[in-house]
Amino acid sequence: MGATSHQAGAAGRALTADRPASVRNVVLVGHSGAGKTTLVEALALTSGAVNRAGRVEDGTSVSDYDEIEQRRHRSVQLSLVPVEWAGIKINILDTPGYADFVGELRAGLRAADAALFVVSASDGIDGATRMVWDECEAVGMPRAIVVTHLEAARADYAQMTDICGEIFGGDDPDAVLPLYLPLHGPAGADGHAPVTGLLGLLSRRVHDYGSGERVERDPDPAELALIDAARSRLIEGIIAESEDEGLMDRYLAGADIDLKTLVDDLERAVARGTFHPVLMAAPAADGARQGLGTVELLELITGGFPTPLERAPITVTSPDGTPRPAAGCDPAGPLLAEVVKTSSDPYVGRVSLVRVFSGTLRPEQAVHVSGHGLADRGHEDHDLDERTGALTSPFGKQQRILGQCVAGDLACVAKLTRAETGDTLSAKEDPLLMEPWPMPEPLLPLAIEAHSKADEDKLSQGLARLVAEDPTMRLEQNPHTHQLVLWCLGEAHQDVALERLRSRYGVQVDPVPHRMSLRETFGAKATGRGRHVKQSGGHGQFAICEIEVEPLPPGSGIEFVDKVVGGSVPRQFIPSVEKGVRAQAARGLATGHPLVDVRIILRDGKAHSVDSSDAAFQTAGALALREAAADAAIHLLEPVAELDVLVPDEYVGPVMSDLAGRRGRVVGTEQAGAGRTRVRAEVPEIEIDRYAVDLRSVSHGTGRFTRAYARHEAMPAPIADKVREQTEKGSRLT
Repeated sequence: MGATSHQAGAAGRALTADRPASVRNVVLVGHSGAGKTTLVEALALTSGAVNRAGRVEDGTSVSDYDEIEQRRHRSVQLSLVPVEWAGIKINILDTPGYADFVGELRAGLRAADAALFVVSASDGIDGATRMVWDECEAVGMPRAIVVTHLEAARADYAQMTDICGEIFGGDDPDAVLPLYLPLHGPAGADGHAPVTGLLGLLSRRVHDYGSGERVERDPDPAELALIDAARSRLIEGIIAESEDEGLMDRYLAGADIDLKTLVDDLERAVARGTFHPVLMAAPAADGARQGLGTVELLELITGGFPTPLERAPITVTSPDGTPRPAAGCDPAGPLLAEVVKTSSDPYVGRVSLVRVFSGTLRPEQAVHVSGHGLADRGHEDHDLDERTGALTSPFGKQQRILGQCVAGDLACVAKLTRAETGDTLSAKEDPLLMEPWPMPEPLLPLAIEAHSKADEDKLSQGLARLVAEDPTMRLEQNPHTHQLVLWCLGEAHQDVALERLRSRYGVQVDPVPHRMSLRETFGAKATGRGRHVKQSGGHGQFAICEIEVEPLPPGSGIEFVDKVVGGSVPRQFIPSVEKGVRAQAARGLATGHPLVDVRIILRDGKAHSVDSSDAAFQTAGALALREAAADAAIHLLEPVAELDVLVPDEYVGPVMSDLAGRRGRVVGTEQAGAGRTRVRAEVPEIEIDRYAVDLRSVSHGTGRFTRAYARHEAMPAPIADKVREQTEKGSRLT
């Protein structure tokens, strides 16, 4: 890439863009520990956005500034870091690398126009990163790769670039090639030679960072030999993607292709998403202004990554579903923006990070909020008007005031009290709705209870705010177990949710064992007699009924049949018996779980002309059912789930073995694209309470699954005995 002069410092001022062409939106992708946040800090330093490595005026990081992130030393949320280079505003979206926070990654991908994959030279590329690459490829998102951790003793840049070509290149490894080779300094006492500069393959220039400042010079003969050995393959890879079909013929005929033509073709191929350059980067040494490779990376982003104008027009509808013309990136067009992240500030209140796709967003502007199809996760649909507060540009913990946000740019909006992540913002007089991006289904349950009465009073509001910030979380009030359950993506997701409730919203909750929705049924026919006779002055209570209970097929529920002959139970009290029987069935008989799949037949009974009543026959019906259960075999039924597991082919065996160990029945397997298999199984829900965590371990982070309730079926006797034992001790199965 061409050389660009170092930027003047941008620290302390809000970065604005007056046109989409002067914006680049880039999302950083990579596994936890790959060095994304360190890279963001290095780019901020090189661009002059901060005056020392990765720190703003208050001494905090530009990216991992949240208190939870600082305590955990791990990114747990999407953060926006705007920097400026060559007159271009670059919105860097730093995403968490841990799988539990994939919702934040999805939001970053939605807001960005290009992706920068960060891979560690010492740790390699994990399966989850490969999957995200495939997702970007499916939608044609431009991508580049930056290799970090070059200082590690076992780092091998050449080997890593080959691995990137094999994994990311697929059928065309020449579409993934390095633009630079490392320049090594003298080896240290441990024999490791540090990387002190870059050898430019296109420019045939050396970018030497050894002095702490980037210095360009001509290569010496040994360096030139290294450059020329790798240069031909890079040129052929670039020309293969050129729009000039005759360029390859001229090159193969021996013509010298000028540098400008190569750079222009490279930038066009990167912007189209057909060529993916590999670069390297490292943080700045103490006292240095520039990190290794950061200038080259900023040049690639500004010159090779697409502008928002190159993004395909956004498909929109009216909130009622009526199709509307697609919205292009035009600051003068109709307003169309999307909330990509929601957070809470103790002083400002709710803050919404929005990407503007069309029009221009201004402070104190009346907007329509539409969204967002996640009612099943506790996020109500929105179709209402609000007024924006101040527009700001985030920089670490700071918020710098903006006058406007044009199409293609991102900004934070205050005072949108109802808007949530995924909602669409549009003009009040012209409401629009964007289709929400796909969110992963939370499948790890966390049952909670308020720690104290004071916490119970604040729990509802705290949970509402927590769920509003995170659409990957689902809040459930289970009607069968009466538990409050937070469904999360993993254990780290659970821990962060509890920590946010405690530290941000002042609500202390206690995790409790998650209960299964078990059921009871009769194993054979049984009879019971309910006698409720009391005389205590005045009107007494008199009701006797005799019932017969017989099991029904699964899914039948409870069937009540009146077969009373001769009026032994007066007609007006038949419904009373049924009501009492059904009430007792709902309370359970042996373990406190509801009774299902039985037919209850009322055969006979007795009544008193004065003392019989509705309440008396309800009580007698309940007593009759309890007596029938006392001498019968009561079977416990457990819920069974249909599991759909998608894994790479190499993990099919371990996954099927694991399912078998969970009492699962594999009902089928089928190919689901290149190198992936779908495994369908039926597994008792009690065995998959932690499957979201366990599948990640079995498949090395590459497996996904969905689950759906299938039916209840009989629980094996040893497990049922354990339930009864726990019930006798006053506890429930967990």
